[in-house]
Amino acid sequence: MSINIARQQTPEERELSKKLEELLSLQILLAQRELDLVTVQAELKAFDRRYLRIIGIRYAELDKIAAQIAEIFARSSPKDHQAQEHAYGARAQANESGQESKKALEKSVYADRFNPSDALKKLYREVAKCIHPDLATDENDRIRRQRFMVEANQAYEAGDENRLREILHEWESSPEGIKGDGVGAELVRTIRKIAQVEERMLTLETTLAQLQSSDLYRLKKEVEEAEAEGQDLLAEMASRLDQQINDAKAHFASLVQEKSNHDR
Repeated sequence: MSINIARQQTPEERELSKKLEELLSLQILLAQRELDLVTVQAELKAFDRRYLRIIGIRYAELDKIAAQIAEIFARSSPKDHQAQEHAYGARAQANESGQESKKALEKSVYADRFNPSDALKKLYREVAKCIHPDLATDENDRIRRQRFMVEANQAYEAGDENRLREILHEWESSPEGIKGDGVGAELVRTIRKIAQVEERMLTLETTLAQLQSSDLYRLKKEVEEAEAEGQDLLAEMASRLDQQINDAKAHFASLVQEKSNHDR
C-alpha cells in the first residue's frame, strides 16, 4: 500500500509564488497606466492638429500681414534701426507660423479626434502587459522590448488592431521569450521586475500629470466641455480671428495706397 505525501513548498518557492502574484497585479495596473498615457498623448496630438487647422492657419495669416506692414515702415525709414529690427522679427515670426500652418494642412488627412474602441484598449493592455520594457531581465531584453513597445504605441495611435495582434503574436512566438529555471534566480528576477514596474508607474503618473497641466490639455478640456453644452469655442475663436485678419488687410491696403500716393 503506497501513501502519497504531498511535497511541501520550500520557503523560497512560497515567497516566489507571492511575488509572482504581486508582479501579475502590478503588470495589469502598469498596462492600464501605459494605456492612460498613450491615450492622452494621442488625444492631444489629434486636438493639436484640429487647433492648428482651424486656429493656427489664421494666426499665420495675421503674422504674414503684420510682417508686410512692418516691412512697409522699414522701407520708409531705412535708417531707423528699431523699425528694421521689428520688420526682421515680424518676418521671422511669419515664416515660423507659416511653416506650422503648412504642417497642419499636410496633416489634415489625419483624424481631428482620437476615439479608441474598447477592443483596441483591451488589446493594447494585453500587449503592454506582455512586452513592457520594465519587465526586462537584461539590457538586450530591454532593447528588444522597447522596440516592440514603440511599435505597439504607434499601432494603438493609428487604431490598428491587426498590427497589435501581429506584435503580440510575434512576441509570444519568439524564442527569446523562453527563460531559464531555478527558484532562487527566478525570485531575484521577480523582485527586480517588481521594483522596475513600480518605478515606471511613478514615471507614468508624473508624465501624465504634466500633460494634464499643459495649456493644450486645458484648452482641449474647455473645448470639449463647451461642445457638451452645444458651444463651438474653436469656431468662435476663428470668427474673431477672421475679423482681425480683415481689419489687418484693410490697414495694410491703406498703407500701400498712402505710400503709392506719397511716391507720386
